[in-house]
Amino acid sequence: MSRPRFEVAEVVRRYGPAFLKGQGAAVPCQHRRVLRDIERCRTAVLGGHVDACDRCGARQISYNSCRNRHCPKCQSLAKAKWLEARLDELLPVEYFHVVFTLPGEVARIARCNQRLIYNLLFRATAETLRTIAADPKHLGAEIGFLAILHSWGQTLSFHPHLHCVVPAGGFDRDRSRWVGCRPGFFLPVRVLSRLFRRRFLEALEREHRRGELLLKGPLEELEQAEVFQRWLQNQRRTEWVVYAKKPFAGPEKVLDYLGRYTHRIAISNHRLTAIQDGKVSFRWRDYRCKSRQRTMTLAAGEFLRRFLMHVLPPGFVRIRYFGLLAHRHRKSNLELARKLLQAPTPTDAEEAAPTDCKTLYEKLTGRDPTVCPQCRKGRLVRCEGLAAEPANLPILD
Repeated sequence: MSRPRFEVAEVVRRYGPAFLKGQGAAVPCQHRRVLRDIERCRTAVLGGHVDACDRCGARQISYNSCRNRHCPKCQSLAKAKWLEARLDELLPVEYFHVVFTLPGEVARIARCNQRLIYNLLFRATAETLRTIAADPKHLGAEIGFLAILHSWGQTLSFHPHLHCVVPAGGFDRDRSRWVGCRPGFFLPVRVLSRLFRRRFLEALEREHRRGELLLKGPLEELEQAEVFQRWLQNQRRTEWVVYAKKPFAGPEKVLDYLGRYTHRIAISNHRLTAIQDGKVSFRWRDYRCKSRQRTMTLAAGEFLRRFLMHVLPPGFVRIRYFGLLAHRHRKSNLELARKLLQAPTPTDAEEAAPTDCKTLYEKLTGRDPTVCPQCRKGRLVRCEGLAAEPANLPILD
């Protein structure tokens, strides 16, 4: 993929200081740290090293990455490493993609309670899928799946939802037989939607009784128990969106899908089309009009505000595993699943897939990073280290 013409880092450099000055203390330290890291990524501030060709003598400077998970330039290798580790976890069955979405009124509460609401979203989703799947009227099996949190829409709006990737089947009650789904069908989405809504709202009501919800501004009236109960009743009458896409065309397509979703951030550099006159333009896909591509232009401050809405709480885990794929017993469960499916066990070569940066870079780009880009014949050899420079960044003032 070619280098993007515009970058989020450029928006931060040009307009970040003015944005922070205007917002003042309303910008949390975590958000300031993300802006700082994006601005410094792959610049002399973070240091780096110099490589020289052992044939023509050409020199090349490489600066260090910030490795912030919200940085548009730091996700490719992290994603490749994660995907390599998933190769030996795929089963020879259909895989379904199920999405659980919070409605707009609940998303308003999530804005002020991200860690709490996101955890409730994971928990309600896991309980819903496992309960319905275990019901003999539907599948009657113990399933496993991974769930990936996304909080954005195409226009950087706040839109919390979970993408779940689910193998089509699971263990029976005695764990002696693999129970498969009907071809092309996983579980009834309306049943999933109703139970998901009930489980989530019950958990939200408990948190409200404990006084754990932060409700401020237009939501302040929900502090009152009577008002909150009326709000809950309205949500119980609303249809919540749960949908299941067509199954993937084989386990190998699952990795293609995961590569697009697992390490995605709110917006990539390649979607930016212009940065000028205090405004930022970017492409977005209008799913209401047959996925037609459109262009949106926002004031730089509004663009940064929307981007920062999707910064995760510190230490928050956005990719989680449940059921038979949960971390503690995943290896033994996968071995049992392969035995029941009469599927071959991954070879030692597959289990020991290379994860060094050079190999992954070559796999991603098709280029050997050690070959000199000038003469195309020599090898680049590190000859000098570059120390990180003292950061003189008003963005943290």
